[in-house]
Amino acid sequence: MLNAFKYRNWKKNEPSNLLEYFFSPTTINIRLVNFFFQKIMRINAEVPFMVHFTSTVSKTVFLGKGVAQYFANSGGCYIQGINKIYIGDHTIFAPGIKIISANHDKNELKSHDKTTNPVVIGKNCWIGANAVILPGVEIGDNVIVGAGAVVTKSFPNNVIIGGVPAKIIATNE
Repeated sequence: MLNAFKYRNWKKNEPSNLLEYFFSPTTINIRLVNFFFQKIMRINAEVPFMVHFTSTVSKTVFLGKGVAQYFANSGGCYIQGINKIYIGDHTIFAPGIKIISANHDKNELKSHDKTTNPVVIGKNCWIGANAVILPGVEIGDNVIVGAGAVVTKSFPNNVIIGGVPAKIIATNE
């Protein structure tokens, strides 16, 4: 299983290099619309990498190499990093995914429970459309998460998971 502590030296909310931000593979139309909403309308303004204009990214998200481009291209995503989210190198994701790192405090619904472990997604993963990853989950390297899956627990390397709640449906070797 992954260990979030090995990711301590990651830089908060930064693409692995500046060129990745400016030259992420997306069309000029999406680039212009994203720029307008992020830099002029100030939606997702605190995020230093390009975010699709229909997505929301908040708090602390750590990105591996080659991940920032999917934030620019995948619309309808909700990434909530109150308890931190670590996304490994070359992980890709489809539109509509939700990654939630903190639940509401059951005694005070206006605040979040900040005692949960961070969400950790390994390297070379593929997160299918409309998948939901819940607080404290660790996903190993080379994992495929099926479209519409709700991931409520951690999974090891090299598996394919799917369903509600997600379970292992095959190995990925």
